[in-house]
Amino acid sequence: MLEIEISGVKLKNPIIAASGTFGFGREFSKLIDLNLFGGISTKGITLKKRAGNPQPRLCEVYGGIINSVGLENPGVEAFVNDEVPFLKKFDTKIIANINGFNKEEFTELAKIVSPLVDMIEVNLSCPNVKEGGMVFGKDPNKVYEITKEVKKVSVCPVIVKLTPNVTDITELAKAAEKAGADAISLINTVSAMAIDIETRKPLIKMVTGGLSGPAIKPIAIRMVYECFQKVKIPIIGMGGIMNYKDAIEFFLAGATAIQIGTVNFVNPNAVLEIREGIENYLKAHGFESVKDLVGNIII
Repeated sequence: MLEIEISGVKLKNPIIAASGTFGFGREFSKLIDLNLFGGISTKGITLKKRAGNPQPRLCEVYGGIINSVGLENPGVEAFVNDEVPFLKKFDTKIIANINGFNKEEFTELAKIVSPLVDMIEVNLSCPNVKEGGMVFGKDPNKVYEITKEVKKVSVCPVIVKLTPNVTDITELAKAAEKAGADAISLINTVSAMAIDIETRKPLIKMVTGGLSGPAIKPIAIRMVYECFQKVKIPIIGMGGIMNYKDAIEFFLAGATAIQIGTVNFVNPNAVLEIREGIENYLKAHGFESVKDLVGNIII
């Protein structure tokens, strides 16, 4: 009833732990059974170890949190030696989220990690250091170029993660599909800012950050729906999913699978509750599979 398939990879359920909110699963494994997830998208990996941005780099706001962590991670060598063996202990698909600051870094990461995991998720929200710092994911041409290069070297399916901080996200989706992406995931965080009125300073050291949580869900739903109208590859939807009802909305808008992130901070049992809620909804409404919900919106 809950099983889905993305480019030949079968997930026992459509719930994936979102990158950046679940680390590599070690700490959460002390609280919940990681086997409950259909997949785990790892904390973003770079070629070299990164300390991340200075503190404070996370603050709570109405309806979510703003973060500017800065891709803190142990680097790809530690990921391969320590984190992959740990995740392989569980009955869940491993999705490696990769981050590069130029095209060459993306392709090198794909070469290293793709033979070891079930899928890779290409995060195109990094600044292109070779071309003035513009975020790769805002330019459809760059999305196409990097996706195409990663596809050439990857031995597992490639998911391209799209930024919502553009005028028309469907142009990015179409570029990723044209370049051979096996799936797209959306949305990444929305650019945001908060200020402490007593100190008159931004609450984030880097001034701005990415907003996640329920505040962005209506935006995410709309963007998933728009992309579903334009591309044929599977869509993994995310952005403010707090319960099974939110998840059902994403499926109806066109998502094949979902990722849950911010909710893990406030409710570690969310994966179990959402999974049971989806299953109960399917039974109550006479659907045989979660696949029957995908794009099944009545306009």
